[in-house]
Amino acid sequence: MKIEAIHLDFIEIPLKAPFQTSFGTDSLKTTWILTIRSNGMAGYAESVADVEPLYSEETHATVYFALKNDLLPRLAGVEIMRPEDLERLVAPVRGNRMAKAVLEMAVWDWFARSQGVPLWQLIGGDPSRKQIPVGVSIGIQPSPEALVDTAQGYLSQGYRRLKVKIKPGTDRAPLEALRRAVGPDVLIMADANSAYRLNDLDTLKALDPLNLMMLEQPLAEDDIIDHRLLREALQTPICLDEAVRSDEDARKAIELGACSIINIKVGRVGGHAIARRVHDVAMAHGVPVWCGGMLETGIGRAHNLHLSTLPNFRLPGDTSASDRYFKEDIIDPPFRLNADGTLTVPDGPGIGVEPDPDRIRQFRTHHEEWALAGGLWKGGGKPYGEPTSF
Repeated sequence: MKIEAIHLDFIEIPLKAPFQTSFGTDSLKTTWILTIRSNGMAGYAESVADVEPLYSEETHATVYFALKNDLLPRLAGVEIMRPEDLERLVAPVRGNRMAKAVLEMAVWDWFARSQGVPLWQLIGGDPSRKQIPVGVSIGIQPSPEALVDTAQGYLSQGYRRLKVKIKPGTDRAPLEALRRAVGPDVLIMADANSAYRLNDLDTLKALDPLNLMMLEQPLAEDDIIDHRLLREALQTPICLDEAVRSDEDARKAIELGACSIINIKVGRVGGHAIARRVHDVAMAHGVPVWCGGMLETGIGRAHNLHLSTLPNFRLPGDTSASDRYFKEDIIDPPFRLNADGTLTVPDGPGIGVEPDPDRIRQFRTHHEEWALAGGLWKGGGKPYGEPTSF
């Protein structure tokens, strides 16, 4: 296939409730929805970048200009024979993994649709994994009591695992209250989003008696050295998120002993091909993985579910139902939680869902269409054409 046209829609969807992490509080989901078109067919994907460079150095603006100035010009007039080719074609552009991922994921969707098969089949997923166990991510709450109330509400809906955001000063007390309330058997994990350092060791060791299934990325976002020291000092398993951006990162972290679990976010590592290699490295070393979430709309959630059909996704992921975050999703029907705490992998061609045009128009604040013809864009480190405001 040759990409003929690109549609970019910037959408802003209100969250049902504010979502607080150690980075700050979000009340709005903002993202690029990217559509590629070729031979009368479309492929869809969603960027996981954010407004500010807090979780990652990438932002909505960097994704936009990386696509326009540096990634898409390399594809003008180029025949893409298989989706794995995209990684090689954009390899000269360093970093910009989220920008690469949204483009690569759309290409995977297009190829699967063009062959009339679901994406999980194209990436080598397990055909028996049609129902994916999922957990729910809970932002920092105003009090331990509020956390307990919120968590019990999700457990009553059937979610299989509770992920609780923590930060220094808001960690042990809420987690203790939650463990007392839900009992010893409920799966609870804590996500620190790099908010701690080794000198917080006593604070983190105090979480050991709570029987957490894991502590996710407690130390610096690019660290694997101190995480090894922390893992040796704690009973609670250490999971890496931000620190693993490639299969090589995964290999080094595992061989060093920095983690015993890895969270794979397809947008963080640069696309499905790399995510699959991270999965394979972890599986070869006996390290389980799970699929992290970035408050995605139904487009991103569909990609996550298809990825989660790979056999080493042995722990419930963050791909909760659409109504966890949104009153209205941009797909129709939205993803709904099954009674057994799972989500059903869409069985249609590609990711099995597509954006609803009316919902896109309802929530979008910016739209562009680009015809991918040879020589349309130039790089050189500066925007080509008029600046875009968000």
